[in-house]
Amino acid sequence: MKAAVLTKYGNAVSAFTIKEINEPLVKSDQVKIKVEAFGLNFADVMARKGMYADAPALPAVLGYEVVGIVVEQGKDVPVNYIGKRVVGFTRFGGYAEFAVTSYMAIVVVDATDDAGKLLALATQYCTALYASSYITTIQKNDVVLQHAAAGGVGTALTQLCNLRGAKVIGLTGSDDKLDYLKNNGCAEAINYKKVNYKEVIEKKIGKIDVSFNSVAGSTFKKDLSLLNFGGRLVCYGAAERMSGKLGFLSTLGFVFKMGMIMPVKLLMKSQSLIGVNMLRIADNRPDVLKTCMDEVYALYKAKKIEPSIGSTYCLTDIAIAHDMFEKGQTTGKIVINL
Repeated sequence: MKAAVLTKYGNAVSAFTIKEINEPLVKSDQVKIKVEAFGLNFADVMARKGMYADAPALPAVLGYEVVGIVVEQGKDVPVNYIGKRVVGFTRFGGYAEFAVTSYMAIVVVDATDDAGKLLALATQYCTALYASSYITTIQKNDVVLQHAAAGGVGTALTQLCNLRGAKVIGLTGSDDKLDYLKNNGCAEAINYKKVNYKEVIEKKIGKIDVSFNSVAGSTFKKDLSLLNFGGRLVCYGAAERMSGKLGFLSTLGFVFKMGMIMPVKLLMKSQSLIGVNMLRIADNRPDVLKTCMDEVYALYKAKKIEPSIGSTYCLTDIAIAHDMFEKGQTTGKIVINL
């Protein structure tokens, strides 16, 4: 089968090789999917640069979600999925013509469903739902700070928070994306490269109840200082780590920017610090992943959420797609068609 194989760490142009490799074998609790399309996620960029500890050793096939037809299944899969179109959360391996995943990580979908929107549901909307409804629960009138609000997870979180009656403050690094944020439901849209978002929020709003932070680093202290009593700081990424070099000293500097946390201060203010890693949830709580996938698909079919497609590419353009994504020149979901 044809696949985009990560053969070395580095820039997008030199990192991938499109070549023929063996089809993956199906374990007893897995299904094999003939891939129609797969999506990009920020963790893919981190993995390409050698900054993602959970990524497989080189050479590797990345990819967290696929849409396609089930062509084979293991003996312990309790339902017959052969011939059915599904969207699946993959534990890597999605950048290929065939991919395997647990039957607990798929949802049967309609033939007419848009592939790109389905891909956004599998990783980004599942992450957003888990972060906003399971690991913490957004309440009506909560003031929510959303980092990278034009990205896939940011788009999803904004929509889900609006469903719960929250007020979302969206951050972006581009004036070109401010309208996208407002159209997606952000009550306030701020270009953090032009102003100090902490000062703007303190002046216009005061405190926040929740921060969904995919950046970490220096933003961590800012967000913590903005938290109201009962506030929650939810970290689901470390994009600021991308700006540093590889190595121990760079990692140490990144951690230092986040500062030391005194648990007693959190106790006195009834605040929470929460981490989200959907790969680990998929590995250790597949029932939770399954619930999230079923729920976001139901919300999509009920037209309560609307995934946004940023750009669509073919497999041979994987380097272009990665480069655009890394530079923040996209919005919504990035889709690769096979």
